Amino acid sequence: MTETTNGKQGRFKPGQSGNPAGRPPGARHKTTLAIEALLDGEAEALTRKAIEMALAGDVTAIRLCMERVAPPRKGRTVDFPLPAFEKVEDTVTTIGAVLQAVSEGRLTPEEGAAVAGLIEMKRKSIETVELEARLAALEERSK
Repeated sequence: MTETTNGKQGRFKPGQSGNPAGRPPGARHKTTLAIEALLDGEAEALTRKAIEMALAGDVTAIRLCMERVAPPRKGRTVDFPLPAFEKVEDTVTTIGAVLQAVSEGRLTPEEGAAVAGLIEMKRKSIETVELEARLAALEERSK
């Protein structure tokens, strides 16, 4: 027995499992295989029945069919003008443009938050480059 990071005794050393090879890639769970075997050849009939039930007004069947026909949107490209953003000081103006687009309905609040997150990542990268340059200059002066 070995001690784990939380102080408890475990059977394996940290980072080592009892099955190092793990499940082979592409291997399927036996329950999944059993369900597929039961449904094999019945998919068309089940689909047709779900459509019939949806057409008859079954709300659950309607939802099921619509989710297959038009799945929920996971994201889309957004096209709106952003001001130039090359310095950390430009962040305020750029975020302001995103807020304006949200307030005008050109972006949803969720899309605005996603774009603002990207702007923040760029701000951090600019800031990092600027700090590295300042540090290099200080190190050069101290030599």
